[in-house]
Parts: sequence; C-alpha cells; structure tokens
Amino acid sequence: MRPTDSHHVIVRPLVTEKGVFDAESKNHYYFKVHRDANKIQIKKAVQELFNVTVLGVNTIVRKGKPGRVGTLGNRKDWKKAIVTLKEGDKIEFI
Repeated sequence: MRPTDSHHVIVRPLVTEKGVFDAESKNHYYFKVHRDANKIQIKKAVQELFNVTVLGVNTIVRKGKPGRVGTLGNRKDWKKAIVTLKEGDKIEFI
C-alpha cells in the first residue's frame, strides 16, 4: 500500500554527523521515509512540507538487523532518502 499523504511519506529526518555535514556543504538532507514511497512522492512531500525546491532524490533500502534474543526475529527493513535542494534553500530541523 503506497502512502498518499505527505505526512505519511516522510517518517522523520535523520540528524547525524554525516547528515549535518552534508547539509552544510552539499545541500543534501537525509530522511527516513515510508518503505513503499517512490522518489516522486518523496520529492512532492519534501517540497510541500518544507517549502523548498528539490533537485534530486536518491533512495537506499537499509536491511534490518538480526534480533538479539536467540536466533529468532529481525528488525524491519527501512528506506532512507537523500534529498538534494536548490542552492540557497535550507531546512531547519532544530
């Protein structure tokens, strides 16, 4: 089932050391996004929620880690999006 609302497409921003450095130097921002969201939906959601111009979207599916208790269970796979913004646009998380 594909998410239809912009608030469901973007799960949360990923604020890490690498993400902060890339935001300052390359104008790239990292987001955890819905597993079934495609690049077009991610682009529209970021433009709608943050009022910026998106130039490109790259996505990565991260595999879930194995469980710690016994040999059963894994964490879920999740999707990360790297969004490139137009020069001069900025997103403030904090």
